[in-house]
Amino acid sequence: MATMARDLLAQDSVDATLERITRSATELVEGCDAAGVLILHGATVETLAPTDQLVVDSDRLQERLREGPCFDAARSRTKNVFRIADLTAQEQRWPAYAPPARALGVGSMMGFLLYTEDEELGAMNLYARRAGAFTRDSETAGWLLASHAAVALSSARTHAQLGEAIATRHTIGEAMGILMGGHRLSESQAFDVLRRYSQERNVKLREVARQVCEQGGLEP
Repeated sequence: MATMARDLLAQDSVDATLERITRSATELVEGCDAAGVLILHGATVETLAPTDQLVVDSDRLQERLREGPCFDAARSRTKNVFRIADLTAQEQRWPAYAPPARALGVGSMMGFLLYTEDEELGAMNLYARRAGAFTRDSETAGWLLASHAAVALSSARTHAQLGEAIATRHTIGEAMGILMGGHRLSESQAFDVLRRYSQERNVKLREVARQVCEQGGLEP
């Protein structure tokens, strides 16, 4: 687990971090056959770094039905962990999800909340094909992994956002330079041109700047 935590922080992208997280789940959590990270954008489900098609199929099923344990875990802001010891038993909480999930081959499930934001929630979900595969020790190991994963994922996302911000700033600066040279504008005037165009066309500033860089100016 300690080695895994160091490896997570050493990954160079969000995608690589997620892939290391889900792979670690199958390696470190007893009974885990497959793992993935579910991101909920409003009512739309996105599956990241699945280790098996089973994860994708389950997420799509929950998105279509708008119910299921992983769906609930991702939306929850209070319950951080869930464990279903036996999905093959009669499951009253998710009556629409449980039967087709059993048909997919899901026997046991666990889910751990990774983060919550205003419009987005993320959860790490673990699957076992055998009923009763996950024990209390499995839940403890999964919770430890999810805790490390949440920190590493937050760091990776922050790093990616910082890189994007730096790239955007560079693009805007390049676009300002093109306008300054082509129209004999000052730096503040060139930025005002970009800003007004962005507001009038309802286009993000970075997209306006990219257009200038690619086309050498703004469309009339």
